Amino acid sequence: MTDVMIENSWKEHLIDEFSKPYMRDLSTFLRQEKSKNKSIYPPSHLIFNAFELTKFDDVKIVILGQDPYHGKGQAHGLSFSVQDGIKLPPSLQNIYKELNNDLDIPISNNGNLSSWCKQGVLLLNSILTVEQGKPASHSNMGWEKFTDRVLELLNNNKSGIVYILWGKKAQEKCSSIDLNSNLVIQSPHPSPYSANSGFFGSKPFSKANEYLKSKNKKEVNWQIL
Repeated sequence: MTDVMIENSWKEHLIDEFSKPYMRDLSTFLRQEKSKNKSIYPPSHLIFNAFELTKFDDVKIVILGQDPYHGKGQAHGLSFSVQDGIKLPPSLQNIYKELNNDLDIPISNNGNLSSWCKQGVLLLNSILTVEQGKPASHSNMGWEKFTDRVLELLNNNKSGIVYILWGKKAQEKCSSIDLNSNLVIQSPHPSPYSANSGFFGSKPFSKANEYLKSKNKKEVNWQIL
């Protein structure tokens, strides 16, 4: 993966990671899966889309997901986001309900969250690929190690970041974040199975903006553009 297409500010920090054995093994695994005519999401050119849209130096909020959506046409490399024209998944519907409750932003039919990324919101999944129809099918293949390194780099090189962690898996993955130098917002996952257990009413979007304002950083316009 040394020739991977990734935005330069990230590549400077991650270039050594791409040459490590686990990433070479991951690259081999993905090629083999595709050679078996399996549908892998997102498309290859969008696997690192989160890093393309949010430069390292611009990151001020991280929203951590688990793995990409596994339905055709949904995933495009951004956690919780779907491509234009795709029906909103249930978790994203609940995110929009909380956004409306929190900031009175109208609920959108557009599930593409790219406008957030361009304002410094890193929409990062723990696992960056998945087989069609098989959630978590690419777990324990190396992606978790890679994204652990991403979070470590952010924690070691930047401060004043808001980490929005929905669900236990996201919270466990970010257990080493420096709480003195950053803000961690935790709640249950927006999934229909858990949203009523404390996700609704958690007001993560206004809390994030209040923190950014306290650090003299530009607040995020959370409206879906």
